[in-house]
Amino acid sequence: MLSWLFDSKKEKEADLSQLGIDIHSHIIPGIDDGVETIEEAVAMVQKMQALGYQRIVTTPHVMWDCYKNTPEIILSGLQDVREAALAAGLTIQIDAAAEYFIDEHFMELLNTQQQFLTLPGNRLLVELPYSTPLMNTSETLFSIIAQGYQPVLAHPERYTYFHADPSVYKKLADQGCELQVNILSLTTHYGENVHKMAEWLLKNELISYIGTDAHKIQHLELIHRSIRNKYFSRYPFQNFNLIHA
Repeated sequence: MLSWLFDSKKEKEADLSQLGIDIHSHIIPGIDDGVETIEEAVAMVQKMQALGYQRIVTTPHVMWDCYKNTPEIILSGLQDVREAALAAGLTIQIDAAAEYFIDEHFMELLNTQQQFLTLPGNRLLVELPYSTPLMNTSETLFSIIAQGYQPVLAHPERYTYFHADPSVYKKLADQGCELQVNILSLTTHYGENVHKMAEWLLKNELISYIGTDAHKIQHLELIHRSIRNKYFSRYPFQNFNLIHA
């Protein structure tokens, strides 16, 4: 399944220009578990430009137990990264949204109609717990839609509690939730089970977007080495539709 994804005989470097935009990364230093310094951030931006991206919408975590990021914190950090990238001679467009962990704080923000940082097209990138499923996932996604946002579920292939009944992914998509797979899930970087689920989701055409979810330069270097160019012309990812949105 998807045997054309990798070339075991000849290593090919990735060209992600067909995607145009990356909608999931962690390149604002010091505010989550992504890069720690501005130098690391610039190296990440440089590598993403070399991979062919024309635009980055980076997405720091908003997870109230760990990362109490606000729009002000994120946009201030974004400006620092923009200025450093420009000083380094980089031309790629850099914007910011956020990756919102669905917790009590998120629901409070949603219910009180607070400001969210969104992906193009008023899309709200959200993530679920890794170990225990939410009891009301469908209701929460409906609430997001009711507030006028388009929910995008980050890396659904990594929620292993869904693997026993993958039909849940189709239910989420049918309810109006777009799904975003991580590029490195197409390798065994997160483990074989995650890799198999990513392939299943692609085979069943349930994925709308693909993102790097890069937290450090090593993630981008692994993508550069291990992903075949041919792959990105064979699946109808919708990334490029967002590049000018």
